[in-house]
Amino acid sequence: MSFLVLLLVLFAEKFSGLRRLVQRDGPWTHALAGCEARGWTERMPWLALGLLVLAPAVVAALVVQSIEPIAYGWLALPLHLLILLYSLGRGDVRHEVGPFEAAWRRSDEQGAALAAQRDLNIEAADAGELLTRVRTYLLGEAFQGLFVVVFWYVLLGPAVALAYRLIALAQSHGRREPMVERARQLRHAFEWLPARVLAASFALVGDFSAVNRALQPLLLDWYVSSRQLVALTGCAAIGCEVPATTGDAARLDALWSLVIRAAALWYAAFAVWVLLR
Repeated sequence: MSFLVLLLVLFAEKFSGLRRLVQRDGPWTHALAGCEARGWTERMPWLALGLLVLAPAVVAALVVQSIEPIAYGWLALPLHLLILLYSLGRGDVRHEVGPFEAAWRRSDEQGAALAAQRDLNIEAADAGELLTRVRTYLLGEAFQGLFVVVFWYVLLGPAVALAYRLIALAQSHGRREPMVERARQLRHAFEWLPARVLAASFALVGDFSAVNRALQPLLLDWYVSSRQLVALTGCAAIGCEVPATTGDAARLDALWSLVIRAAALWYAAFAVWVLLR
């Protein structure tokens, strides 16, 4: 059923606005504000994370487990789909990068810089650094918005995928450093293994030798950020220059094509695994 849910997610993304309807964070952010008002996120950050992340994930796991035996599991399918859609990243990264890319192709560096600041919250000292940061943003958002969620959904089920998204929300929406720092640590732990699996996927669908050279020194490094690892190996897979050059805008399309090929590889590998089980 998990593979069917993943296929339905693709159809929902392509042909409907269901994800935007499902991804309503208002009740959760209201609960976060309540924890912050009571001082729990400063004095008891682990307790706050337990209430905000662990409790919803456990409830979701119990509900899914209780209805899966009914109707041969078909009753649980809509719930899997809704949880997975909610767990995906917020926004459309390809659409967000579009205005920057359009300005860059016109050789309008000032317009590109303004678009990056407005839409991506990215600033840089020069054009090459700006393009490098946009590349990192594109690959990092694709990784954190899709690949991490799919990885944990396939491996451990919808509740773990939901837990990852709530941790990410705690890090991005939290206003108290003790809880934000612990959410960052948990998120890094969730992303460590999927980042390396995605890097290996880049090697298979891109330049294997270049990715291997880039990945080897970082393969077991716990402290390197997942976004940095994914960006470095993604650029190596298509032969991007690092740092970027001002004439290298077409590589954004190549990076997105790399992401699509890696996603197709994951789906194909999961399909083979389901058939052989």
